[in-house]
Amino acid sequence: MNRPIPPSDTPILSATDPAALEEAARLLKAGGCVALPTETVYGLACDATNADAVAGVYEAKGRPSFNPLICHVDTVERARALIDLDETGEQLADAFWPGPLTLVASKRAPSPVSDLAAAGLDSLAVRLPRSEALRALVSRLDAPLAAPSANASGTISPTTAQHVKDSLNGRIHLILDGGACPVGVESTIVSLLEPGRPTLLRPGGVAREQLETVCGALGRAGAANQAAPTAPGQLTSHYAPNASVRLNATAPLAGESYLGFGAQPESDDIVFFNLSPKGDLVEAATNLFTALRWLDSASDRIAVAPIPETGLGEAINDRLRRAAAER
Repeated sequence: MNRPIPPSDTPILSATDPAALEEAARLLKAGGCVALPTETVYGLACDATNADAVAGVYEAKGRPSFNPLICHVDTVERARALIDLDETGEQLADAFWPGPLTLVASKRAPSPVSDLAAAGLDSLAVRLPRSEALRALVSRLDAPLAAPSANASGTISPTTAQHVKDSLNGRIHLILDGGACPVGVESTIVSLLEPGRPTLLRPGGVAREQLETVCGALGRAGAANQAAPTAPGQLTSHYAPNASVRLNATAPLAGESYLGFGAQPESDDIVFFNLSPKGDLVEAATNLFTALRWLDSASDRIAVAPIPETGLGEAINDRLRRAAAER
């Protein structure tokens, strides 16, 4: 099947407009790719069962095809049809779905999901999001939607429709606008591949402490294989601005802009964005990618204040370390 050609100027329609959802469903059925809001960041969705459509998402993002995609579903029953959910997986799904949690488990065979979406692995990453628009489209297609973040690969993730347009205009077919994403960082990823040993692969919108109240202590993933990651979001350099990033800076150096948390520097001469003046990690996570985009446009060097490693701070620091990694 030939994919439709994206328009030179990608339209933005309301994610709550039934006519816009019908147009999105039409494009997805034809093999196109549609950006749409979730509670975490905007995703670039395609029919996960259509290898040609998945190739279109990789092409639009410039994403390495060895990097697997998350498959999004509309019900727990559809998730069970795609992956083997053990007792721990069922407990986590019951506690945190719909929500910002992705579970990686063995694929059921035969799998309707294209090998390209799974990067040829025997496992699959699956999430049931809160996004009504995404779930409605899964239901309309009667198929899971593969949906990585709707931005050029390796760059800052989008939390508004305009961020998507700034990054992918003319390369995708449609953007559904649902406003700013309330969580602001990607989903937490937990692996269920080792029986009885759930492992945190990527911190995200559900904090480790919340997960461990349900499933007990989570294992820690070792260093990801950069040539063949087992789940999305494991590449060392990721979520990166064009500017260089210096972490754990108590104050900016000359020529640096500053990404703050809590108390603001006294100088009025600093290019400054405060993630949360009151030191609230939830607010900081929501503002993270918007702040990085703004500072990236204002300077070529960004200093970042220390962020606590508790709660959502683990996810924030994970994204900042990847943003600061050597490229």
